[in-house]
Amino acid sequence: MGVGATNADGAAKMIRAARDFSNRALNINVFCHRPATPNRAVESAWIERLRPHFARVGATPPAVLSEIYKSFVDDDAMLEQLIECRPEVVSFHFGLPSAHRMQALRKAGSVLIASVTSLEEGNAVVAAGVDAVIAQGYEAGGHRGVFDPEAHDDRLGTFALTRLLVRKLGVPVIAAGGIMDGAGIAAVLKLGAVAAQLGTAFIGCPESSADEGYRAALMSNAAHHTVVTPAISGRPARCLSNQFTRLGESVSPREIPSYPIAYDAGKALHAAAKAKSEFGYGAQWAGQGAPLARAIPTADLVRELAAELEGARASNMNTSA
Repeated sequence: MGVGATNADGAAKMIRAARDFSNRALNINVFCHRPATPNRAVESAWIERLRPHFARVGATPPAVLSEIYKSFVDDDAMLEQLIECRPEVVSFHFGLPSAHRMQALRKAGSVLIASVTSLEEGNAVVAAGVDAVIAQGYEAGGHRGVFDPEAHDDRLGTFALTRLLVRKLGVPVIAAGGIMDGAGIAAVLKLGAVAAQLGTAFIGCPESSADEGYRAALMSNAAHHTVVTPAISGRPARCLSNQFTRLGESVSPREIPSYPIAYDAGKALHAAAKAKSEFGYGAQWAGQGAPLARAIPTADLVRELAAELEGARASNMNTSA
């Protein structure tokens, strides 16, 4: 359960609701990005760039932008909340918190997992003492987990990254990115991953919080044309092709405010557009496997994934024989 977009009180409510619903293990995910660096000149210019898009939906952009999400690296209240709630797993995205914070979480009984996009990041998190890593391939939807968005990105795919980390690291590897069915799960398990992590596969399920525009886009031709853009939030993220991704094609990353300050503008634009039934400015995160999405209940999807996985395994065994 991701709490990167809320504060400690919000996280506590989400965790209580989860605990009331289930006694199974709970994984809380936090964002460990470098805190935003405000730049009023860049932010003002970004507001002006977006002004015509706000006008298109009959709205006015915000006068100023703010850092709407606090990074876990300096969120003491969130740390205290997680220590109190003791989730079985805490996972990190965008990097790692300090050794002190990791030690406190481990002392509270949490298994620690970190998302990585390269061997260099993998070595760094293993050296810091994580229990497992998530190999996030470039195919993945949503925010790219690179530690430094300004550094060179080799854009390794899920298969290559998973196999590399399995061979080079001494901890369990969880594969993520572009995996949509049982055959994909079987493939990464055969590469040595201990598990597969699926996100886009569940967006079409009726239980997800995706709005009607997001769902319609996922089931449309847009699913065949996902784009990685920093324009929506300020960090690179893979999204269904839409009005916002096209806007991002014409701007340099240097023109976009820091994450998550840029997201303040992105969310405001989406809200204004959505009020006019225009969904093309939403953060419609999706991986490259989006065309394989299924609009069925979550329980049915999980059953189908399990059956497909068993089928793929049986096929592999027959082939080997």
